[in-house]
Amino acid sequence: MTIKYKVIERGQPGVVGGGEKKFYANTISNGELTLEKLTKRIAQNSTVGGADIRAVLYAMVEVMQDALDEGSIVRLGDLGSLRVSISSNGETSKDEVNTQSIKNAKTIFTPGKELKKMLKNLEYEKVE
Repeated sequence: MTIKYKVIERGQPGVVGGGEKKFYANTISNGELTLEKLTKRIAQNSTVGGADIRAVLYAMVEVMQDALDEGSIVRLGDLGSLRVSISSNGETSKDEVNTQSIKNAKTIFTPGKELKKMLKNLEYEKVE
């Protein structure tokens, strides 16, 4: 499968007026795989029914949320892992850093070996 991309122009972040503008490749999505479609594909490739697959996937999301909320890394075998990352304001001293310094949190996904291998072997096509 080929990943399609288009060219976009971006200015320098944090520079008034955008500063020096440069051109970058930006991927073009080719639809989406919803939970319903994912369930159907898994059911086609296994002996497990769609209702059971959905139940497991929804339960997995709840268990993963609980684990991430507790500060755990969620390891998903060959798929990869998820962990919480935070960003904060820079303070002038160590003692000034507190919960109010934290700006936001996000989930970081680190792909497993097979996904990393797939990413290295992608082909690209420029779309005008």
